Amino acid sequence: MTFILGLTGGIGSGKSAASQWFESQGIQVVDADIVAREVVEKGQPALEQIQQTFGNWVIQEDGELNRRALREYIFKDPSARKQLEAITHPAIRTAIIQQLASATSPYAVLVSPLLFETSQHELTHHNLLIDATEELQIERASSRDGQNAEQIKKIIAAQMPRLQKQALAQDIILNDGHIDHLHNQLRKLHLQYLARSEA
Repeated sequence: MTFILGLTGGIGSGKSAASQWFESQGIQVVDADIVAREVVEKGQPALEQIQQTFGNWVIQEDGELNRRALREYIFKDPSARKQLEAITHPAIRTAIIQQLASATSPYAVLVSPLLFETSQHELTHHNLLIDATEELQIERASSRDGQNAEQIKKIIAAQMPRLQKQALAQDIILNDGHIDHLHNQLRKLHLQYLARSEA
């Protein structure tokens, strides 16, 4: 059984930089955000279920999901969000399990911004939180995504509070914005994870 590391962090915390570092070490990374997009691609059973549930308006002329229209619709109707999640969450979970099971690296990483919120941490043996101060999160996310500070604060407020994530994670890296500091901390943990995967 492969040792599975959960990797999470709030918006602008540096979670992507950390997952890229693991990939550079030959560690297989399964990204929950990518899986979430894959399960609703053209021809996937989840997309057909979404169409049956919400109607043909959710499908674009090219047969792909009209994400924007669906996002606006569920934003106005919280019960529709629950209907959508009832379709997508099981499909995402199944695909994640399959991808983790086929990993050939010494251990595998499941990277997910909602690792704890969606109970995806149940699929992992150990969890690593990439943590950052709210000031740094806002600074990074606004320069990267072109969103204003208010929008980013709303996203942070909607995510699980930092303290709660810190309590749930076994390892925490405080990412102060220096990439070499991040890599040095990851290197130390990587050696521990390799040892655990051989145990």
